Amino acid sequence: VELPDFKSTIKIKEVWSADLGDGSEFLRLALGPASDGSRIFAAANDGRVSAFEAVKGKRLWLSKTELPLSGGPATDGKIVVAGSSNGDVIALGADDGVEIWRKSLSSEVLAAPAVAPGLVLVRTVDGKLTALDAADGTQRWFVQQNMPRLTVRGTGAPVVVGKVVVCGFDNGKLAAYDLSDGTPSWDTLLDPPSGRNEIERLADINATVRSVGEDLYVVGYRGQTNAVALESGQTLWAQDVSGYGGLAVDLENVYISGTHSELQALVRQTGSELWKQELLKNRDITGPTAYQNSVVVGDFEGYVHFFDTATGQPQARVRIDSSRVTSPPLVVNDLLYVQSDGGELAAFRQVVTK
Repeated sequence: VELPDFKSTIKIKEVWSADLGDGSEFLRLALGPASDGSRIFAAANDGRVSAFEAVKGKRLWLSKTELPLSGGPATDGKIVVAGSSNGDVIALGADDGVEIWRKSLSSEVLAAPAVAPGLVLVRTVDGKLTALDAADGTQRWFVQQNMPRLTVRGTGAPVVVGKVVVCGFDNGKLAAYDLSDGTPSWDTLLDPPSGRNEIERLADINATVRSVGEDLYVVGYRGQTNAVALESGQTLWAQDVSGYGGLAVDLENVYISGTHSELQALVRQTGSELWKQELLKNRDITGPTAYQNSVVVGDFEGYVHFFDTATGQPQARVRIDSSRVTSPPLVVNDLLYVQSDGGELAAFRQVVTK
């Protein structure tokens, strides 16, 4: 749809911006910023990884890995990890960007890794979840799910919650594994694939799982949005809202970017619909991010949109550049960080007006 005019109800200011490297337009990569609270780490498809001071945007270091980076980075404040299109995973020192190790895996990395105490967890497009030693990159364990013949490009990132890692797979399954050895804690098929052909049976869980307390929230490509108990994998509620861009959760609501770029809010405790916004229909929006009293998404033309969390009404619109925003924005303290597929990183802040 064309973007309509509206009166802004909040003011958004760009605080700083930086060029990360060559863009990745049309490649559908999972390159988005990561943070340890005081620094922002970001990667470009040409292999460059940068660290910035979070508030002022001063570049702290730049590392040229010479890899076609496609997923990440992720950090624990000690190391910065990213994956590549050819299956390599690289770990850099968070303080200086110096390479610590690199490891070749079985296929493309299209999701940010997860960093847990002593481990780096990587999801590859062949259905594997691999745990690498954070110190030297040696493989500690791996698990693998059966893959359908046809899947949507992309994978959900693994999420560490307590002593388990949770991940969605292209066969429609959500699974939790023990961090120490990869033993399955539970494995559940949320919405069985159905249909007469491979396209109708697409059931990928491409959106990264979100967690609040003991509850998990997950959305499938042609399936449902589910609330799932972390301990057992049991479904707490399910709604017929599907998507691949992602979802976000705050204390009150679950926000979903639907399959056709409808933005929708559900009440977190019950799953009942709060509002639905079709202002950005078919604009290929990112997964949502909750920021102060707004839910924020980017789109295929580089616009970043702010909507009221309570009503779904538009609040503001800014533009990072003319290229697509694929990865959800990142919130650190009072700043919102957005990375475009053109290789631009920008920090925004909501300005309080009297």
